[in-house]
Amino acid sequence: MKNKVWDSVGNTPLIYLQSVSEMTGNHIYGKAEFLNPGGSIKDRAAKGIIARAEKDGSLQPGGTIVEGTAGNTGIGLITLAAERGYKVILTMPNNQAQEKYELLEALGAEIVAVPPCPFKNQNHFYHQARALAAGKPNSIWADQFENTANCMAHYETTGPELWGQTGGKIDILVSAVGTGGTLGGSSHYLKERDKNIKVVAVDPTGSGVYNFVKNGAFSGEGSSITEGIGIMRLTQNLAFANVDDAIQVSDQNMMDMLFHLSKQNGLFVGTSSALNVYAAYKIGMKHQGQGKNIVTFLCDHGSRYASKLLNNKWLDKMELHPNSLV
Repeated sequence: MKNKVWDSVGNTPLIYLQSVSEMTGNHIYGKAEFLNPGGSIKDRAAKGIIARAEKDGSLQPGGTIVEGTAGNTGIGLITLAAERGYKVILTMPNNQAQEKYELLEALGAEIVAVPPCPFKNQNHFYHQARALAAGKPNSIWADQFENTANCMAHYETTGPELWGQTGGKIDILVSAVGTGGTLGGSSHYLKERDKNIKVVAVDPTGSGVYNFVKNGAFSGEGSSITEGIGIMRLTQNLAFANVDDAIQVSDQNMMDMLFHLSKQNGLFVGTSSALNVYAAYKIGMKHQGQGKNIVTFLCDHGSRYASKLLNNKWLDKMELHPNSLV
């Protein structure tokens, strides 16, 4: 059997998070998306986007994929594009973890790093990618935020996997929002199977999803060190979501959970993963001792951010000092 990198996306294990489960008296699970070939949940979106472009003929042999990304979608794209003969050009904000740039270069991606700026500014990495693709023959703009191949990949794979792995016994689904693809596709699928599943969106400070779910308008104050998470607009992928509630998590609480998982569960996960699990933990505490099945996503591995997360000088600069959850 000749399984390719392409075939290895998905079917990730669902890990029982023993420490936080015992602390809350519930059953908290994390889907180990860091075990995808490109190391993150974004491999699913990348595969969906490439597959749709191949099917509709917009991506031709030897073509180029252009995308604006905080890193993980770009890594997913170049990981899957390599064996299919495509080139990848990525526009990225220049303040992401150094490991991401180094990995992308090692994989052969061309990187255009730009200063961070508000989305409405045409110098934003999202708009820069669109402009690059428009001016390059035989290329496509992946457009992970508005391209619904993203959420459909989760509707067709992630949702069914969760349903099967839990035997259809899910009480609460918890997910952060970057493009809205994961939450959109997974929540839509699961709600079709059981309308009683509660779906909770997770937001870092500075993002507008929490206020959108609670009050119907995108707004947020502050900022967050989380990379690739948080938006201030309703994307086509997020519009596909079926959400009941939202929870906001501070960077400090996220860091507390990140190092708790590392020391208590042997899982050194990335910031979005820790954000998800802290939210699941807080929800579990509200339902303490009720034996709820709470499912979330371990989006990527912490080694992708080691130059920040394991750098005491950087942590001091950010005024982040991990504490015990108890």
